[in-house]
Amino acid sequence: MKNIKLTIEYEGTNYSGWQIQENAITVQEKVEQAIEQATGENIKLIGSGRTDGKVHAIGQVANFRTNSTIPGEKFKHALKHLLPDDITIVESEEVDINFHARFDAIRKRYKYVVYNGEMPRALYRNFSYHVSYELNMDNMLGASKYFLGTHDFYAFMASNAEVKSTIRTIYNISIERNKDLIEFIIEGNSFLHNMVRIIVGTLIDVGQGKIKKEDIPKIILDRKRECAGHTAPPQGLFLEKVFY
Repeated sequence: MKNIKLTIEYEGTNYSGWQIQENAITVQEKVEQAIEQATGENIKLIGSGRTDGKVHAIGQVANFRTNSTIPGEKFKHALKHLLPDDITIVESEEVDINFHARFDAIRKRYKYVVYNGEMPRALYRNFSYHVSYELNMDNMLGASKYFLGTHDFYAFMASNAEVKSTIRTIYNISIERNKDLIEFIIEGNSFLHNMVRIIVGTLIDVGQGKIKKEDIPKIILDRKRECAGHTAPPQGLFLEKVFY
């Protein structure tokens, strides 16, 4: 028995997220099916965490146990022609038998892309959030600093989510503009459901002048979802890297 770690890149456009669901096509399902074809085994794939429908990944991590004779580093090649074109295994390796993609993760980094141009762009439609109105970068940068550190992020969680604790730590937020593209990078120990998308939506509302940057600490303390900004749509979000 050996434990194989996969680093997976996927375009989430055609999927209902990472995790297997009834009556829906998911990334986990497609990867599990490919592994079962390659090994002849009924395996259980463990992901580092969920991504929602239409959310993308550059560095999703998953692991599975197998008795297959395929070397760990060869799985990326073995699965290449068994997966659809919008899912790629970018790295595969054998790891310690006790490695767990979810429980051993210590931090994650997400990227969110906003296209801030007047007219929609066909090539950006599945990979960014089109915001046509002007955004104040200085105000968004100022507001972003209030999210750093350890806080109760209840106000930045999807209303139907159920978790034991809403305390999370944000290590870094950067916002950079390159012509009409604005890239938000958010790194933390873990994230609540929709947390990154709500933080980005809130920062965009600050950039538009709907929320004052000085109001962010009170929004965090009040723990009221309705006081935070809107939830940015899924297609602009990328799981960039999982750290162990």
